[in-house]
Amino acid sequence: MPDTMKSCPQCESPYGYPMGNGLFACPECGHEWNPEEKTKTEEVQNSEITIKDANGNTLEDGDDVIVVKDLPVKGYPKPIKSGTKVKNIRLTDGDHNIDCKIKGFGAMGLKSEFVKKA
Repeated sequence: MPDTMKSCPQCESPYGYPMGNGLFACPECGHEWNPEEKTKTEEVQNSEITIKDANGNTLEDGDDVIVVKDLPVKGYPKPIKSGTKVKNIRLTDGDHNIDCKIKGFGAMGLKSEFVKKA
């Protein structure tokens, strides 16, 4: 990749090109950005997010957790049962602060108050 091209922070396309005014543009998604500014994703990754489980233990990316109560899933006939083990969580910033994949349900977001560290 030439030095004049940068990856798009929005769609990660490697074809971002300079526009001449210090900004870069992506030909695939149309996003324009200043490479000197930090993106929101970088700020979230660099900031110290402290997320605690139902018992007050600090959670980290890659931890395994156990669901502590039955959780209904919108559009699915049965809930996620209490005691379900979820492996390799990823912490995020927001209402549902855990991203994970649950066997039999797929990818979803969980609230940390309904899990405990395994």
